[in-house]
Amino acid sequence: MDINSLDTEQSNQASAHIDSASTQEIVRIINQEDHKVAPAVQKVLPQIAQAVDMIYQKMHTGGRLIYCGCGTSGRLGVLDAVECPPTYGVPPELVVGLMAGGAPAFVKAVEGAEDDRQMGEADLRAIQFSAKDALVGIAASGRTPYVLGAMDYATSLGAPVIALTCCSNSEMSRCAQLTINPICGPEVITGSTRMKSGTAQKMVLNMLSTAVMIKLGKVYGNLMVDVKATNEKLVLRSIAIVRQATGASEAQASDAIRRCGGSCKTAIVMLLCGLSPQAAEAALAKADGHIARVLNQ
Repeated sequence: MDINSLDTEQSNQASAHIDSASTQEIVRIINQEDHKVAPAVQKVLPQIAQAVDMIYQKMHTGGRLIYCGCGTSGRLGVLDAVECPPTYGVPPELVVGLMAGGAPAFVKAVEGAEDDRQMGEADLRAIQFSAKDALVGIAASGRTPYVLGAMDYATSLGAPVIALTCCSNSEMSRCAQLTINPICGPEVITGSTRMKSGTAQKMVLNMLSTAVMIKLGKVYGNLMVDVKATNEKLVLRSIAIVRQATGASEAQASDAIRRCGGSCKTAIVMLLCGLSPQAAEAALAKADGHIARVLNQ
């Protein structure tokens, strides 16, 4: 592929003279270009929703969500994955971020790692990826060999494969069942896809994981009721969540959480339904973890 033909490699006329601009003008140009990201993502909302349903179908039946990328794209996948356990109380193996070069590449570039197509497959094999799981390949250019190798392997197993790229007519789109491609226009610095493309990818990844967790019952109203209270801030947040959901006092909420083994969700059901912790847990299990379903029974 001629790299100069890629959407992400085009020159941006709005920043053609940014090297001679004042500091105020530099940041104004960057901000003006950033305003183009959200509308680009809005145009692909139908594809994002379709991807959420594909991922949910697998995760609801015991599968995992696997992100696979390189460089900025890989780091964004890892970032989204590692935030899921503390936010939604899920095990760390449920959402996994893979990137070319492994963990060391997160903080320091591993030269040539993204060009290793076989390593994409090898990394999926290493985590025992199967047709039960869902794969999201992430690459702004839509042509990264490492990601393509992973996508080809996942396809051979019959797993759902989703491409997240910022280029049209990409090679990745031809390897995927579904493509999400917000087109944000040329970068402020030509080819620097950590900027608008990276912002668009982060927005999409946030939507994918958040929407799936909502569908899995990890949210009640807009409260993260499966949050893990692993530090002082999250302990206070847990109490605030229970108070907001039930109208309980701080002391009542704290005591309910303690009686329910630290579970906000169980504490909320216990308080709202007048149940014991054990009965609240049973009611949640019957309702597939959704508080609203318990209350509507």
